[in-house]
Amino acid sequence: MRYTHLFFDLDNTLWDFNANSYDALYLALKKLDLLDKIGSFESYFPIYHEVNERLWDLYRDNKITKNVLRGLRFEESLELNHTPIPGIGDILNEVYLTEMPKQLRLVPGAIKVLDYLHHKYKMAIITNGFKEVQVEKLFQTGLTKYFDKVFISEEVGAQKPHSKIFEHAVKSMNAPKKKSLMIGDSWDADIVGGQLFGMDQVYYCPNPDKLPLTEDLRSANFPKTTTTIINHLEQLLEML
Repeated sequence: MRYTHLFFDLDNTLWDFNANSYDALYLALKKLDLLDKIGSFESYFPIYHEVNERLWDLYRDNKITKNVLRGLRFEESLELNHTPIPGIGDILNEVYLTEMPKQLRLVPGAIKVLDYLHHKYKMAIITNGFKEVQVEKLFQTGLTKYFDKVFISEEVGAQKPHSKIFEHAVKSMNAPKKKSLMIGDSWDADIVGGQLFGMDQVYYCPNPDKLPLTEDLRSANFPKTTTTIINHLEQLLEML
């Protein structure tokens, strides 16, 4: 076989982060009796999502800390929603993170693909998420049984796309780099990270509008690797 080891991202590659985040935040606001105060949740959530993505980019670049990110995303998004609630950031974050692992929606095809692959390959997770949440997500959804190890950026001390987390994962799994494959939905974290490290990658991109421009696919300075683009997880079965 061309590959012996498969490394999966978790959020929006297997666990449907977008859908589950929507539900978890709605439940958190409801539990804190804040739904009426924010007006339309459907209008607020896209604001929160954009703020959260921007702050996560800063967190990945080590420009803000985990503790700052967790509360600030709610404070800033509520300000932009014109419904500021002083002092609510950390409280809302705590309830939101409690609700997150309880949401069980997976990306279409995830179980079918994992059922097939885990008998044929050694498999692991490489994720940038928070340890306490990511581990619980895997447990609650029953995904834990498919993976030999879980590598979380917080524990490793480096986030994707930094090569350190890929190197740590490969060495811990005794995986030959050239027989390892990174599978993820984030171009900047999963694909560029795999390219920088010298590992082949699969870019799971269900939305064709998010495909990178051809000239952006790989820097000339990166090691030579193969990048495959799929728009449904079950396409992995065709190549593996």
